[in-house]
Amino acid sequence: MLLDVILGILFCLALLLSIVCCTKLMRVKRKLSDMAEALSDIQAGNGNRKILAADNELTAELSFKMNEIVYAYEEQLSQLRSADETNRQLMTSLSHDVRTPLTTLLGYLDAVHRGVVSGKAREDYLEISRRKAHDLKEYIDVLFDWFKLNSSEFSLSIERTELAELTRNILKDWIPIFEEKNLIYEIELPEKPLLTRVDLDGYARIINNLVQNVINHSQATQIKIEMVKQESNIEICIMDNGIGIEKADLQHIFQRLYKCDKGRSNKGSGLGLAIVRQMVEQMDGRITVQSEPNQYTNFTVFFPLDA
Repeated sequence: MLLDVILGILFCLALLLSIVCCTKLMRVKRKLSDMAEALSDIQAGNGNRKILAADNELTAELSFKMNEIVYAYEEQLSQLRSADETNRQLMTSLSHDVRTPLTTLLGYLDAVHRGVVSGKAREDYLEISRRKAHDLKEYIDVLFDWFKLNSSEFSLSIERTELAELTRNILKDWIPIFEEKNLIYEIELPEKPLLTRVDLDGYARIINNLVQNVINHSQATQIKIEMVKQESNIEICIMDNGIGIEKADLQHIFQRLYKCDKGRSNKGSGLGLAIVRQMVEQMDGRITVQSEPNQYTNFTVFFPLDA
């Protein structure tokens, strides 16, 4: 009799367990079907579709992991779309900013070649052609730097460097240009060694771009370049007394393809300062800008001291 009771209890438990398992299995099957449907929707392009699951469900961990994967891929797709848009804008900018000076350059050279002008006018045409050619080279150099900097093959060669002497060697090539353009210059670099870790070519590009930015856009009559040692940083300041930058532009000044208002020169690609910031940050530095319209602009680059 007792045995029959025990067997009956065991049968009931087995039946109950079977019902529970079947119920859970059906729930899991429904969730897997829902997940398959959600994944099909995501595959069709709906990156906002999420796989829902309660914390206590058997499929919860799987659902959460798949959502994380979808988040990651959506972020990558967003970056790719942004890169595609940037490249499209670059191509549009390239076609405009290169075609116009190139057409002008060819016009002047053709006039000289055909003998349309002579004497001083011929010399003037050749000088204009020379300047246009330099403008084109500068523009193409910036584009090359941008694509190289954003290439998967790009890498910096960081090494311990005495920054004051490196900066002195970079700036000495600018002195004849300052004098040619009647730009009053003041350069203050410390005599004592200041050590940091930078990529030599990258650092030269940073300084050259910032100085070129003053020459091309500021309409300044004075430039001051100063290097000072702070507690844990080396600060390099490049200041001018030009037309300055409006407050509305300051927060965007390092964005790629951003150009300031019409008061400044529209010459350039809109990539120079974006390249500067990206290079500075890849060398563990940072850059700031302060400006007052019609008074001054001050770019400051910070690199950590290497004791």
